[in-house]
Amino acid sequence: METGRMRASIKRPPTPDAEDEDQDREPTLQEIINIKLIESGEKERLKELLRERLTECGWKDEMKSLCRSFTRKKGRNNVTVDDLVHLITPKGRAAVPDSVKAELLQRIRSFLQSAAL
Repeated sequence: METGRMRASIKRPPTPDAEDEDQDREPTLQEIINIKLIESGEKERLKELLRERLTECGWKDEMKSLCRSFTRKKGRNNVTVDDLVHLITPKGRAAVPDSVKAELLQRIRSFLQSAAL
């Protein structure tokens, strides 16, 4: 028997390719919305708006400060990007001001209405 080759099993049919299954299903509403946001360029505009608002309200500086503090505490050579992501993600999400979330939600709703989705 050659190494690296799989033997065919007579007890079970071959496993279908995941791609074949994905092609047969209808896209979800979330996937349709995401496609429309990307195609129209609105997703990039929303991302830029979010960056601006997070900088304006001090969120970005606050997250930098948390990263620097954590790095100093643990030692620069003892911190990985994954460590920072695990530290910052929950704190960062919780620290986004409600006004920023509301503004983005309103922009998304307006987009959906104009796109007739």
